Amino acid sequence: MSYENLKSVVDSSQNVVFLGGAGVSTESNIPDFRSEAGIYKTKNNYSYPPEIMLSHTFFMYHTEDFFDFYRKKMIYKDAKPNDTHYALAELEKRGKLKAVITQNIDGLHQMAGSHNVLELHGSIHRNHCTRCNKFFDLDYVLQSADLIPKCDKCNGIVKPDVVLYEENLDMDVLNNSTEYIRQADILIVGGTSLVVYPAAGLVDYFNGSNLVLINKSTTPYDNKANIVIHDSIGKVLKSIL
Repeated sequence: MSYENLKSVVDSSQNVVFLGGAGVSTESNIPDFRSEAGIYKTKNNYSYPPEIMLSHTFFMYHTEDFFDFYRKKMIYKDAKPNDTHYALAELEKRGKLKAVITQNIDGLHQMAGSHNVLELHGSIHRNHCTRCNKFFDLDYVLQSADLIPKCDKCNGIVKPDVVLYEENLDMDVLNNSTEYIRQADILIVGGTSLVVYPAAGLVDYFNGSNLVLINKSTTPYDNKANIVIHDSIGKVLKSIL
């Protein structure tokens, strides 16, 4: 019944916004963070927990270890878009979906054909020199002869444009995300536990008619939603097209 309800409300709306988390990309075989098979729960060979290794302080003072972890655990270059990414791109093409707001850094929404993607936590596909700000793509970082990628212009460290712990989100992206959610008729939230702020707090800006939560596990916002579906997000979204 929830599937039918979701299809009905989406069919009748021209202003849908999607807010997604790591669970969107797990169906592309990219691990999430907090599930039993996630990056934070699985054993690794490092002396520090992932939460520490993904911090700004760690990047500054243990740069080699940061890049070793980053390359092995955060980049999945062969990952392909899944049913969720393609369904959202199709909804945008039909003029229904106005924005994808994502916590993911993998770029799979764009690869599937979505155009208006707001990346709250940045992207592995954008990298800049910390000294002269020259842009570098992902391949430059991956193919660097040194463990720490250096700028070919000034020899500064090339840092991924991903938001690390202790760093602020891009305020333009955050403000634009807030505005899209304020104006939406339907907010579909998928693949996120809604426990990481400020991303989780974006839901509080929604004033529309239908809040939809699609996640395999429960979230703190389940009791506030009009439609709650505990299932594969790709399966759900594909079914409503």
